[in-house]
Amino acid sequence: MNKSLLIKITLLIQFLAVGVFAQQKITGKIVDSLTNESLPGASIGFKGTRNFTSTALDGSFSLQKQDGLNVLTISFIGYNPKQVILKEGRTNLGAIKISPNSNLMSEVAILGSNVAIDRKTPVAVSTINALEIEEKGSNQEFPELLNGMPGIQATKQGGGFGDSRVSIRGFSTSNLAIMVNGIPINDMENGSVYWSNWASLRDVTSSMQVQRGLGATKLVVPSLGGTINIVTKTTDTEKGGSISQTIGNDGFVKTSLYVSTGMNDKGWAFSAQGSRTAGNMYAEGLQFTGYNYFFNLSKRFNDHHTLSITAMGAPQTHGQRSSKQTIQAFEDAPQGIKFNPDWGVKYGQVVNVKNNYFNKPIISVNDYWTIDESSSLSTVLYASRGTGGGGSNLGAALPRVGGYAYAPYDLDAAIATNKASVDGSAASYLYSSVNNHNWIGAMSTYNKKFSNYFNFTGGADLRYYEGLHYVKITDVLGADYVAYPWLGINSTSTYRGNINDQNPMLKTGDKFEYNYNSKILWEGVSGQVEYAKDDVTAFVSLAASNTSFKRIDFFNYTPDDPARVSPYKSFLGYQAKGGANYNLDDHNNVFANIGYLEKAPIFTNVFLEYKNFINPDAKNEKLFSYELGYGYRSKTLTANINLYRTTYRDRARAVNQTAQDGTVYTFNLAGVDELHQGVEFDFRYRPIQAVTLTGMLSIGDWKYLNDIGPVTVNAQTGSSAQPPTIAKLYLKGLKVGNQAQTTAALGLDVQVLPDLKLGANYNYYANYRADFNFYSYNKAGAEPWKIPDYGLLNLNAVIRFKLAGLNSAVIANVNNVFDTKYVADAYDANGTSTAVGSTVFYGFGRTWTTGLKINF
Repeated sequence: MNKSLLIKITLLIQFLAVGVFAQQKITGKIVDSLTNESLPGASIGFKGTRNFTSTALDGSFSLQKQDGLNVLTISFIGYNPKQVILKEGRTNLGAIKISPNSNLMSEVAILGSNVAIDRKTPVAVSTINALEIEEKGSNQEFPELLNGMPGIQATKQGGGFGDSRVSIRGFSTSNLAIMVNGIPINDMENGSVYWSNWASLRDVTSSMQVQRGLGATKLVVPSLGGTINIVTKTTDTEKGGSISQTIGNDGFVKTSLYVSTGMNDKGWAFSAQGSRTAGNMYAEGLQFTGYNYFFNLSKRFNDHHTLSITAMGAPQTHGQRSSKQTIQAFEDAPQGIKFNPDWGVKYGQVVNVKNNYFNKPIISVNDYWTIDESSSLSTVLYASRGTGGGGSNLGAALPRVGGYAYAPYDLDAAIATNKASVDGSAASYLYSSVNNHNWIGAMSTYNKKFSNYFNFTGGADLRYYEGLHYVKITDVLGADYVAYPWLGINSTSTYRGNINDQNPMLKTGDKFEYNYNSKILWEGVSGQVEYAKDDVTAFVSLAASNTSFKRIDFFNYTPDDPARVSPYKSFLGYQAKGGANYNLDDHNNVFANIGYLEKAPIFTNVFLEYKNFINPDAKNEKLFSYELGYGYRSKTLTANINLYRTTYRDRARAVNQTAQDGTVYTFNLAGVDELHQGVEFDFRYRPIQAVTLTGMLSIGDWKYLNDIGPVTVNAQTGSSAQPPTIAKLYLKGLKVGNQAQTTAALGLDVQVLPDLKLGANYNYYANYRADFNFYSYNKAGAEPWKIPDYGLLNLNAVIRFKLAGLNSAVIANVNNVFDTKYVADAYDANGTSTAVGSTVFYGFGRTWTTGLKINF
């Protein structure tokens, strides 16, 4: 071989080698830094080029590398952008973690200690990220974003702004744990969450994760049905913000502004969000106005220490529809399902006779300290002061405009009647039930990694709560006063009134019926040991809490009566749970968990009939649960299936019942046992890059396990008549009501063009029993009414574009596209098992919103 030919061959080989190198494939996987969950649809490309691709369903990607390009840029809506510098010869980048729009998310995770990790934490879990909230949130209530997840149903109830409710696996909100940045927000008296107080969350939420069942939360929380973990933005890494304007049906208008300074070179950062929302909702008489605000100020002292102050609130006032009606009433009303009997007209202006007004600001100070490479300590101090209440009417029935049953209340006619009163007293008037509170708390979480395999987390949770409850007159409707003796013998009232002032002439602002304070102390400790090695992860968790209740009554006792202030009644609760996950291979994993917990009863089951009498039958409610699960992950398909069985024992419930003579009795129903079991399946399939199909099926079997009786009568009001006795309530075998036990969902998202995305979601509800009054089941054979099955289709579209050089988007949503008429909530008061004997709320018909969002 001559020298010239050898040179040519050598050059050819080098050229081919360069070509091969230039066409090397760079592979990797994009995951959430908190949950380790894959992020399908994230954009990856070489900096300064148009060579971009998006991740598959399992977060993986493959990108051809060209010579001279060595910086990858990664972006995903709702997450901080990231750059990765390629090292020579490295083609598999492994898992690349990107964080939601906050540089403090890791600290928030440490604080909450309750975020489940995909293929590690052995619980059934579903997560919504900021992108899904932005594209599909529309004007839905915040918990409605969870519809479409297995075992979950949320409804708007009467339809008032923020009046929605959510249930998981047959458990209502009072038996769920709702947490914001690791802080529990369930009401300390009854466990409820009033979503109108948290309307600002949707605009600042980075992710919302639902752990069904006992979950992996390390704190002592009453998560019988599940835990909803909401993680908000803290301080965005990059300077900027957004402004948005949204309009919708029935006068819906929302304006929102968000700004962030980013973190400067001295470690300071500030972000703020504010919005105003107003409209009429879907039904009549539901006018509302709400203001939301969110602030965060952070100081990063060094790589080991950060201090963050967060404040948020949502002052609002809205009309309510709290009176369920018969189906026939809605059929007869010319307004149809929009009929609302709970509003009126005064001097030509709308008056929300049933209304809610509240402001519950909360401020927290968070300290995050990385002690060393193996340990950290996070502490939060928080305080909330809630003020507000809800209104209604008393006295004679308010007249309707024109005497027509389906017209609003005629408050002008009521005023005329009151003004004609001989003695100046009111025949009817408006009042408000005030529920102010002061709440302070402190939580501290210590995390220690003992070895490569073992990690310990321990925490303390302290809370103090004081509730101030009374009723006050808000409008005497043209009268001079309200005659209290008339009210005092009102046989339909369950309250005795003020014995210290038995014959006043009450004016606007005066208190009546009841006036008491509640005090609740909470002390909790928890500890959890986690093990992780290779494909096996496991945890064991123990926690205990002491809940103490006290009641101070200003009406039923004289100032010198020792019984005016009750002693503290304490309940010791605890929980023990554990679980394990095993990754069979890169695609398959199995998990199991088991747990037992006891929790204190709610306040109204400790003190019955608005008095300081401590219920002798009040005791801890108990729950035993276990679960098995399987998961599959690939580039095109992810799927999960899990089986659960939960036994809920010693449920307590206080029921007021009016006898034929008008006497009101309170029955203390204790020892009710329930079984909640079922199977849940969900999947996400991405056959091609532009199409994503999601779905789920959840089949539950939730029922009562025992009859109860004889029923104890704890108190009576209105007369001295001998109370009736109930030998037995026939509950055994009855289905648990107030949530559909069979649900299914299908979703489709199509990236039609690079800047145009269309989506559709269909949710189906079946085997849905009405809520019911236990007292009515004093005979065998009765059962609550079965609500007709129904399905709802929602559509959404997103167009992204540049406006004056700024990233912008138009987002449109249409909910209940086919205007389906369906019963969303029902109550069977008499065990008739029929629609005729039940009262209902219909769900909303077709609604829509469209909005413009500009990022700057």
